Amino acid sequence: MIKAVFKTFLLLGILFVMLYVGMNNTHEIDFRFPIAGWTDKKPVHGSAALIYFGVLAVGVLAGTIFHSLGGEKGGGKKSGSKDR
Repeated sequence: MIKAVFKTFLLLGILFVMLYVGMNNTHEIDFRFPIAGWTDKKPVHGSAALIYFGVLAVGVLAGTIFHSLGGEKGGGKKSGSKDR
């Protein structure tokens, strides 16, 4: 139970940081990500807050996918006294 509360507070903290960044970065920026290839020649032009949020969203989705796929091999369910 305490672990779920801690994770909720951590998520709320991250969301607060995103809100704070969005409130203070309302100007337009050019976002370049040369590894992707196409953004090097034609950068993404948009609000700084939306681009920051997009990068965070991609990171959260990737982390969720990696976490859910990692449970089958080494990070599987550990046997404890309740399983016996």
